Amino acid sequence: MKKRVLKDELPYPKNPKWARRLPTILTPEEMTRLIDSARNLFHYAMLLTMYSCGLRRSELCRLKVSNIDSQRMVLRVERGKGGVDREIPLNPKLLETLRTHWRWMRPKTYLFPGTENGWRADKPITPKVIWEAVQEAARRAGITKHVTPHTLRHCFASHLLESGTDLRTIQVLLGHRDIQATTRYLHVSPKHLRVAVNPIEQIPVSGPANLKRSRKLRKPE
Repeated sequence: MKKRVLKDELPYPKNPKWARRLPTILTPEEMTRLIDSARNLFHYAMLLTMYSCGLRRSELCRLKVSNIDSQRMVLRVERGKGGVDREIPLNPKLLETLRTHWRWMRPKTYLFPGTENGWRADKPITPKVIWEAVQEAARRAGITKHVTPHTLRHCFASHLLESGTDLRTIQVLLGHRDIQATTRYLHVSPKHLRVAVNPIEQIPVSGPANLKRSRKLRKPE
C-alpha cells in the first residue's frame, strides 16, 4: 500500500502443525555404526559428543575446552538457543575420548578448532564441517535414512525416553523452553507407543478364518 512500516510490525503466517514432520530416529545399532564409521578421531569425537550430550550443531562449534568439568563430570553449554546456559552429565566414555582427542590435537580455546589457510587455528569450526562429517559417516555406515547433525540430537532424546528418563529431565538436558517441544519424542518412541492398548483387543471379533472369500479382482495370467 506504499506505506512505510516497521519490519517487526508485519504479520507472518504461522507454521501449520500438519507441516511439522516427525524427526528421523536411528536405532542404537545404527547409531553405533554411524559413530564407528567416522573418518578419524576428530570426527569420531565430534559425533560422540553430539550424541552423548544432545548438542545442537552451533553449540558444538562454540564448545570450549574450559566447558569440560571433569571434577563435577558435567559439560557446560554456554549461550545455547535463546542465550540460555545449561549443564549436561559427562559420560566417562565420552570423557576418555575427549582426553585422547585433546592429547592429540592440543586445542587451546575451542575443543574442536577450525582451520585457517589449511592449518589448525584457534577458532571455531564451521557448521559445514560437522555436516560433512555426519554425511560421510552415514555413507560409510551404509545408513539409508536421512541423517543430519540434528538427527544425533533427536536420537539422544528418543533413546533417553526409551530407557525410562522422564520428559521433564529430557527437556532440561535439551534446553527446551516449552515442554511441548519435548513431547514430540513420544510420537517416535516404540516403547511408549506399545504401551497403548489397541481398542481391537477389547472386542471379541471372530477372525478371518470362516469368512467368505470374494471373487478374484484380476484375471489369471
